[in-house]
Amino acid sequence: MKLFIERGYENVTVADIAERAGLTKRSFFNHFADKREVFFAQADVLEARVVAALADADGAYPLDAAIAAYTEAGADMEGFADLVRARREIIDSSPELRERELAKMASLTASVAAALAARGVGAREAFFAAQAATTIYMTATDDWARDPRHGIAAALQDALGDLRASLAKA
Repeated sequence: MKLFIERGYENVTVADIAERAGLTKRSFFNHFADKREVFFAQADVLEARVVAALADADGAYPLDAAIAAYTEAGADMEGFADLVRARREIIDSSPELRERELAKMASLTASVAAALAARGVGAREAFFAAQAATTIYMTATDDWARDPRHGIAAALQDALGDLRASLAKA
């Protein structure tokens, strides 16, 4: 991330990343398919944390349970708002990264929907709740990174409240 922040995503090569990490290019490719995967290396960790938290989450409603899971998994970001904000700026600057982010978020949404289904939620309701929860998470994370004073949990609850208010008006 430091390289991407220092130079911009487009100006960082696999060789640069490998050198900074003390690896050869060959070793790099043993761990990552390309530099996009380095950028999204924590996506799998987030997905595993959300799914694990969802298995234990309280909440009678699927969306509330999913938001509780995202809140628990996102707590690790507290204190890193500058890094999250820089990461967002880098993603926004690159069509290649925006595309990869969409794929990662689709995978995350599918995993959340499967975890909700494992809790006995119907497939359609699980998908809607997972899609909404992932969108809330993405929105809240960006909001929090711009103004981290109230914490990620508050940002998630604010975004959830805004979604509910929007739906109530429909």
